[in-house]
Amino acid sequence: MPGNSFGQLFRITTWGESHGPGIGVVVDGCPAGLPLSEKDIQVELDRRRTGQSKVTTTRKEPDQIRFLSGIFNGKTTGTPLAMMVENSDADSSKYELIKNLYRPGHADFTYDQKYGFRDYRGGGRSSARETVGRVAAGAVAKKLLARHKIKIFGFTRQIGEHIAQNFSQKEIEKNIVRCPDKKVAEQMIDAIMQARKEGDSLGGVIEVIAQGVPPGLGEPVFDRLDADLAKALMCLPAVKGVEVGIGFEAARLKGSECNDVFITKNKKITTETNNAGGILGGISNGNDIVVRMVVKPTSSINREQDTVTQKGKKAKIRVEGRHDPCVAPRAVPMAEAMVALVLIDHLLRNQTSQL
Repeated sequence: MPGNSFGQLFRITTWGESHGPGIGVVVDGCPAGLPLSEKDIQVELDRRRTGQSKVTTTRKEPDQIRFLSGIFNGKTTGTPLAMMVENSDADSSKYELIKNLYRPGHADFTYDQKYGFRDYRGGGRSSARETVGRVAAGAVAKKLLARHKIKIFGFTRQIGEHIAQNFSQKEIEKNIVRCPDKKVAEQMIDAIMQARKEGDSLGGVIEVIAQGVPPGLGEPVFDRLDADLAKALMCLPAVKGVEVGIGFEAARLKGSECNDVFITKNKKITTETNNAGGILGGISNGNDIVVRMVVKPTSSINREQDTVTQKGKKAKIRVEGRHDPCVAPRAVPMAEAMVALVLIDHLLRNQTSQL
């Protein structure tokens, strides 16, 4: 079955290509009666759109959302909610020159191998432009989660060698790299601009925290909450790794250091620490859900590289055009959206777990 849909009870299907007429999403399973406006969606799309700052691509897309179905008198109807945005600033001319070359780090070769044919304009379906639909659907999920007092926020933990040392949630949206450490944010910006000047790119680490998640979400054994979160983040473009809680740091600890000791606080059972990232045995335990993902350096760089043609002949390639020198800042709302989609799906599924 084609992998263009995600979720079970709250299910989304994205559609469209980077340089096609438009791009969007169909949300199936959204309960009826949710007050929802285009403004609710636009706020999130504005956070991921192109041309935000000097550290993003210069492609200018307003990403103006349109409801096509599923809304009446300002509320969801319970029927499929369809949303779309038009592509208004796509420039395919740069891709005509390299359409028969395989771009290093891109899905050109693998799409050709799978389908025997591909849309070479900006990567087509494999482009990060596809995430417009995910972020739009995530905005709906966030609004539903807010009714249960669940809040989700993300930030840039690392870009290149620069890692946030301090945390101020108020600082995240005040700088163009969405870093909670003002001083390190400035270092990140300088590093990105230097990479761009050199025709290169940088990778980074995004962290997402979900607060107010009740205990009990997650379906053993194959639909564990952490497993679904991992898939949700890993299916985003450029993501090469995911960790929950302390993640890979656990490899160097002893059990006595890694275990979260149970305590009673304010007449509720909780833990002293949250090394597990809010999930035990694939089920939420009531602590904050903490997940991280690493995004690789942007594959499209304005530097000559070796490659081959579709027929295997050696060639040189320089990927011109408009690309993010680092995808991390714009990946923050994408990661938040995917976490929100997983949590609302499991929240709805959990309603049948007990009498």
